[in-house]
Amino acid sequence: MFSKLKLITGNANRPLAEEVARHAGIPLADIELFKFSNDESFVKINDNVRGADVFIIQPTSYPVNDSLMDLLIIMDALKRASAKRINCVIPYYAYARSDKKDQPRVPITAKLVADLITVAGADRVVTVDLHADQIQGFFDIPVDHLYAIPTFARYFKSTMQMEDTVVVSPDSGGANRARALAKRLNCSLAIGDKRRVANDDKAELLNIIGDVDGKTAILYDDIVDTGGSLIKMAKALEEHGARRIYAACTHGVLSANAVEDLEASPIEKLFITNTIQLDSCKEECKKIVQLSIAEMLAIAIKKIHIGESISLLFR
Repeated sequence: MFSKLKLITGNANRPLAEEVARHAGIPLADIELFKFSNDESFVKINDNVRGADVFIIQPTSYPVNDSLMDLLIIMDALKRASAKRINCVIPYYAYARSDKKDQPRVPITAKLVADLITVAGADRVVTVDLHADQIQGFFDIPVDHLYAIPTFARYFKSTMQMEDTVVVSPDSGGANRARALAKRLNCSLAIGDKRRVANDDKAELLNIIGDVDGKTAILYDDIVDTGGSLIKMAKALEEHGARRIYAACTHGVLSANAVEDLEASPIEKLFITNTIQLDSCKEECKKIVQLSIAEMLAIAIKKIHIGESISLLFR
């Protein structure tokens, strides 16, 4: 059934791709991918992909522009090698926060990236926890938008007591996301009320809407980048009487001094998925716990290949 199904990966997150391949029972295709001394990328696919249904597992994570360019070049190579269908599995979609024109003379880079992927030859995109759902509409091809909420919910139910637990959204923009997790965990919801300070790009936390006093708080967001907002929210929860504070974020970008700041914060554990490969320094941080979404991606890939619904992944 899966003889015409091919899995291929670039360099962005090979461990995730290898784990997906193990769950799917399909080996990764042989590929050469390297840079010339002039910094230009080169791709050669050594397996026969003519007439194949190919899934490229390549998050556009750090180094973002290299990962994106590698994805585009792999697609071009597959298209010229007569692959029947090219599916881009992009667990982490970079530039997703640039999804609207909220200032004069700024780009909508999330749309630009969607155009690049489409023009390069993608027939379908599979991604996880987009920063904004409307990014799906930037594509003129099918998009399967998966969520890490079931993964987090299963883990928390199996390892934590859910009594006196509250899921907290750092801001109103992520309220729906946090509400979905709270519903699965059958617990209450709280929301951070933030406001931009005049002539400043920093946000000021004004209040916490909801009861967190004496409770175990789970801060839930899609991306943890520098961690500034998340840690500021954790300190506010501590001031408002939260008994224990955890954080869960799908994409662990963890840039700048995020790990050092996390270590010094009231957050006991930060739960992230493996959409982005961690370097050794981040892996050694005892506060970071990484959950795998490889099985979910493997199921999605096989279901898409045979034309079945993937709705079971949302349960």
